[in-house]
Amino acid sequence: VIIPFAESGYSNGPVLDEAKRKTLAMCTNLRPSGLSPVGPLNWGSHFCQFYRTRDDLLDALVPFFAAGLATNEQCLWVVSDPLDVPTAERALRAVVPDLDARVARGQMEFVDGDAWYRSGSFDAETTLQGWLARERHAREAGFEGLRATGNTLWTHGAEWDAFVEYERRVNELFRDFRLIALCTYHVDSCGANEVLDVVRNHEFAVARRSGEWEVVESSSLKVAKEALRAANEQLEE
Repeated sequence: VIIPFAESGYSNGPVLDEAKRKTLAMCTNLRPSGLSPVGPLNWGSHFCQFYRTRDDLLDALVPFFAAGLATNEQCLWVVSDPLDVPTAERALRAVVPDLDARVARGQMEFVDGDAWYRSGSFDAETTLQGWLARERHAREAGFEGLRATGNTLWTHGAEWDAFVEYERRVNELFRDFRLIALCTYHVDSCGANEVLDVVRNHEFAVARRSGEWEVVESSSLKVAKEALRAANEQLEE
């Protein structure tokens, strides 16, 4: 939903109530996702991709980061199997010719997944604070905010329950920050229960089926969209 500024009632109209203020704030802070089936995103978006192959992964992450770099966001790619840092760099450089310059000035960073998530063992609080520290650093450095991704192929067994709780906290916490996060899950490593866990703790999921991208929304996102639609109708009254 995009509300033209001239029609928003903000400049010369009556004082807006809190619901209308929030609607305007959401609609004027849309960021390009880089993914055509997804469209623009709000700051605080936390969504996921189910992938089968390395190409599926790159076909989502390369345009995702290219869009962020083009709009002055700081970008952090936490790289895990089936990718490595050199492969991720080569793929992004193919569509962002000045990637090396962006890396040199701190706009783009590639980090090894084990170093980011499991420096010894996975600690949810340390990882959460790491994301928020990077978001704060991005704004202080003059960027619009932070765009990030992390792959979860390393999670297994007892680590899964801890990671599910971590994702739940991420989904709640990131809403208040200038941060967009795309988490990637290897679909063949997830059973039915794991898929439900993942979808429940993200706004929506994207996946490629028979060569076509599809978007699966969580129930919470559907409720939020309905609330936004209702608020938008109030603005138009």
